[in-house]
Amino acid sequence: MRSVWTCVVVGAIVASWSGSVQAAAKTEEKPELCVGNYQTEAQAKEQLARFAGTYSNAAEWQQRAQRIREGILRGAELLPLPKKCPLNPIVHSKREYQGYSVENVAFESLPGVFVTGNLYRPTKGTGPFAGILCPHGHWSKPEDYGRFRPDMQKRCAVFARMGAVVFAYDMVGYGDGAKAGWEHRQPKAFQLQLWNSIRAVDYLTSRADVDPKRIAVTGASGGGTQSFMLTAVDDRVAVSMPVVMVSAHFFGGCVCESGMPVHKSTKHNYETSNVEIAAAAAPRPLLLVSDGQDWTKNTREVEYPHIRNVYSLFGAADKVEYAHFPDEGHDYGLSKRLPAYQFLAKHLGMSLTEVQDANGKISEDFVTIEPNDKLYVFDQDHPRPAHAVGPKADLPWNW
Repeated sequence: MRSVWTCVVVGAIVASWSGSVQAAAKTEEKPELCVGNYQTEAQAKEQLARFAGTYSNAAEWQQRAQRIREGILRGAELLPLPKKCPLNPIVHSKREYQGYSVENVAFESLPGVFVTGNLYRPTKGTGPFAGILCPHGHWSKPEDYGRFRPDMQKRCAVFARMGAVVFAYDMVGYGDGAKAGWEHRQPKAFQLQLWNSIRAVDYLTSRADVDPKRIAVTGASGGGTQSFMLTAVDDRVAVSMPVVMVSAHFFGGCVCESGMPVHKSTKHNYETSNVEIAAAAAPRPLLLVSDGQDWTKNTREVEYPHIRNVYSLFGAADKVEYAHFPDEGHDYGLSKRLPAYQFLAKHLGMSLTEVQDANGKISEDFVTIEPNDKLYVFDQDHPRPAHAVGPKADLPWNW
């Protein structure tokens, strides 16, 4: 597809984004990336100890947290943030199930660039309701894919029946984006993905049925990375629940997690890790969910204590919790969803009784798993808008 950028858009966005790209190219020709198993577990502990020596009270931590926010946005070439275009939301094909509904939704994060997903809403109550963002991880098999995964549909439906408006959305190059030719593994996927998430907060908070003070985000794996990155840079997120991702030694292996210099910059005397980025949520409620078979195996002894110390500076140690599953692996399975339901009910004022059976046990049995074709936003009956741009468009960065 050809670009439909107007001169106004080029002036407003390209000037801010491309200018920062050119400046970064002059000052840091070789990006300083922290990718995958960037350091050993011992080195990670030493790094956290060094970080902890830079602050001793809440005010000093807040200064550090601000540097972390700026470091993320600068590394993602999103500093300053570009001018926001109208969202122009598209909502259609409402289906009603037991206590919740599902709709197909798209909105523009940039002119002609559509964020696509599904909106789950409660069928009881008048609101305004809590709002929950659900980014997905790198599940790419056709039978186990992105936001279409059964475990994603289950938690979104349960969240909705508990009393939340939930948006499950495509990461770059997944779902509707993949059908339009976008690819996920592009050098600056992190940039567009984080921007899309910021605009997703804009979308939820723009809705009359959503309480802008009760916004949460939760995702697993790459969706976990997106959860703590978004929470760090956007203080409108009130509750954060990154699942199987916060690690002191592992920085994410995909370009959408560690493909841009958001963790380190020699020029700016800046260095951080995903543990500190997750801690930037303080004192907002934070739940860490971890397991014993991936890089989150040390959460109880390493990551959680460090983050809890940060929360203690605010007198808010009770606002950070962890749920660790030493005999489980890398997923967002039922055992991991149960503490998420309880945590959100506690901090967002949602109702557990709406999803409990006669014995008081949380049940997902009421959830209807929809086939993928029902969940796509754009199809023969609902074509992509004529002004939609594709991956070869003249975006503010080079794909």
